[in-house]
Amino acid sequence: MADNKSKRGASDRRQVAGGEGYEVNYFARKHGITKDQAEGLIKRIGNDREKLNAAAAKLR
Repeated sequence: MADNKSKRGASDRRQVAGGEGYEVNYFARKHGITKDQAEGLIKRIGNDREKLNAAAAKLR
């Protein structure tokens, strides 16, 4: 079943959905990195947004 985008809240914002292309694209644009770099970070670190933000900042 598809992700219900009407049910968003704090728990949804703490994670980056690596399987959702639009979230990966947004994360990559936000940090000025490529989509491939963003996908690599998600695979290596997981989907915790705080950890990903810190790792992406180091890539700049």
